[in-house]
Amino acid sequence: MTEWQPVLLANVNSPNSEKIATYLQRGGYSALRKALHMSPDQIILEVRNSGLRGRGGAGFPTGTKWSFVDRNAPVKYLAVNTDEGEPGTFKDRLIVERDPHSILEGVIISAYAIGAQHAFVYIRGEFFLGVKRWMKAIADAYQQGFLGKDILGSGYDLNVSLHRGAGAYICGEETAMIESLEGKRGQPRRKPPYPAQVGLWNKPTIVQNCETLANIPHIIERGADWFASIGTEQSKGPKIFCVSGHVNRPGNYELPLGVTLREIIEEHAGGVRLGRQIKAVIPGGASTPMLTGDQLDVPMAFETLSAAGTALGTGAIIVMDETTDMVEVTRRIARFFVHESCGECVPCRVGGARMLQALNRLAAGKGEPSALRELDQLAHSISGLTYCPLGTGMCEPIVSGLRLFRSEFEARLPQGVAV
Repeated sequence: MTEWQPVLLANVNSPNSEKIATYLQRGGYSALRKALHMSPDQIILEVRNSGLRGRGGAGFPTGTKWSFVDRNAPVKYLAVNTDEGEPGTFKDRLIVERDPHSILEGVIISAYAIGAQHAFVYIRGEFFLGVKRWMKAIADAYQQGFLGKDILGSGYDLNVSLHRGAGAYICGEETAMIESLEGKRGQPRRKPPYPAQVGLWNKPTIVQNCETLANIPHIIERGADWFASIGTEQSKGPKIFCVSGHVNRPGNYELPLGVTLREIIEEHAGGVRLGRQIKAVIPGGASTPMLTGDQLDVPMAFETLSAAGTALGTGAIIVMDETTDMVEVTRRIARFFVHESCGECVPCRVGGARMLQALNRLAAGKGEPSALRELDQLAHSISGLTYCPLGTGMCEPIVSGLRLFRSEFEARLPQGVAV
C-alpha cells in the first residue's frame, strides 16, 4: 500500500475544522503572507513549475492557464467552480464543508497572481451546508483582514462574492457558469475566445475548481519542487479520489497521482462487497469511458488513463460488480445527460433523446434489430460536435459499454441478433 500523509484532506475530520480559528492554529494563511511578498509573476512561475493540472476534469496546466491573462487588462476576475454536478464526484463538497479556508486561501493567492480584485464563488444550489460554510468563511476572512482593502498591509484589494446555482449540471462547464453568474440562462459559449481572454462581462476570467485551488497554498508554502516530486512525470501532486458503488468503504481517498486503480479499490476502499468480482469501473466520473475488471492495474494518472482509452476526469471511481446490468447502467447515464442538456446544440438535444429512447427499448427487451447500429451512429454524430463537452461525455460511457459488454446488449435484441 502506498505510504501517504494526506495534505488536502489532512484536517477534514478534526473538530471545528471549518472555523477560521482552527485553520489559523494549524498555520493557515501563512502561505498567503508569503505570497504577498512575492510578485505575481513569481507565483505564476512557481505554479507552472509545480506541474499542477486542473482537478475539475479537463486537467489543463494551471500556471499556463494563468499566464494567458492579459497583464495590462484593467479588470480581471477569478471564478471558483463549486458546482460539482458530475455523478460520482463529491470531493469539493467535502473540502468546502469541512475545510473551506484551505480553498479560500488558494482563492486569494490565485486572484493576486492574476491581478483580479474580485472573485466569484459559484456553488451548487443543493449544497446547503456548503453555502453556509462558504458564507461564514468569507465573512471571517474579511474580519481578520484576509479580504477587503489593503490585505495584510500589502496594498492589494480583493472582494469575494458567493452565488448559488439552481441545480443545473451544465453550469459546471466554465462558460455556462459564467453565463449563469451574469444572470443569464446557463448555456455554454462558443470557444474561442476562452474565458482567460473574454470571460465574465467580457473581462479576462480564470475559472478554477475547488480542489485545484486547495493545492495552491501548499505549493507556495512548500515549493514547486516538493509538489513536482509527487506523482508521475505528467501528472504531479496528490489527488482526491471519490470511490463509490459496490465497495465496502466508499468515500474520498487522497493519494499521489499514479497509484493503481487496484490499490485504491482493494486496499483503501476495502474491496468489493460480498466478495464479488469487479465487472466494470468508471474511473473519472460518469462522463468517462468504462474499464473492465481486468484493467485494474492501470495507474490513475492523466497520461496512463488516456493510453488505456479513458480519462482521469474528476477522479470519481464508480465500481460495479458482476451482478450489474450494463444495459441499465448506460441507460441511466444517458437519462442523466439528456435531462441535464441545456438544449442549445441539436446533436446533443435531439441525438441524446434518440439514444435514450433506444436504450429504454433495449432495457425493456423491446429493442429493434438495428438498435446497436443506431446507437453507434448517434454517438459518432454527437461526440465532438457540440459547444461543450456534455455531448461527448454523454456518449463516452455508451460507446465504451457497447464495446466492452456488447453481448449483454445483443441479448436484449429480438432472438439476440444484431444487424
